[in-house]
Amino acid sequence: MEDKRPEDRRLFDGEYRLMDLIWENEPVRSMELAGICLKALGWKKSTCYTMLKKLSDHGYIKNENAVVTALVKRDQIQRKESEAVVDKSFGGSLPAFVTAFLTGRKLTKEEACEIREMIEKAVE
Repeated sequence: MEDKRPEDRRLFDGEYRLMDLIWENEPVRSMELAGICLKALGWKKSTCYTMLKKLSDHGYIKNENAVVTALVKRDQIQRKESEAVVDKSFGGSLPAFVTAFLTGRKLTKEEACEIREMIEKAVE
């Protein structure tokens, strides 16, 4: 069986939260990251190290000489997570997702222009 690329695998909630801390602080020493995890997530050092091992085994991070860096960019993971929400909750329909997201919400003119530009670029 062929290994999946990291960006093809969905992250569990705890993995995503740890990746978020790594992206915000990288490169970061693993001991320092354990302290950040304790403050931000309430995790013990052993929990942080277990999660780091999992992320490393799946190819999301590199932990070399006790320095942690991400091997996968935040936008790659965000894209995969967003696609999963649209697929699971809206049957893969982007218009249904947008409708649900905008129901009861007003956009600023700037937001509307930005979204319009994104749509025009996606159609080209």
